[in-house]
Amino acid sequence: MSEAEALPFVFFFGVITVLLVRSREVPWWVAVLVGLFGFYLGQTPAFFMISELVTWIVTRFSA
Repeated sequence: MSEAEALPFVFFFGVITVLLVRSREVPWWVAVLVGLFGFYLGQTPAFFMISELVTWIVTRFSA
């Protein structure tokens, strides 16, 4: 599956995750972890932006 084909799935599962969080079935932090795992696993084009954000957050809080 190419990156272009994976993007609709990422969007779909993102919407499902948001709906689950809003219904309070899943805590927000679990949804964040699931989303990050999905981006790292799929390595969509958004992977590099999210990877830089996670790296920035980790370096800020670990110092």
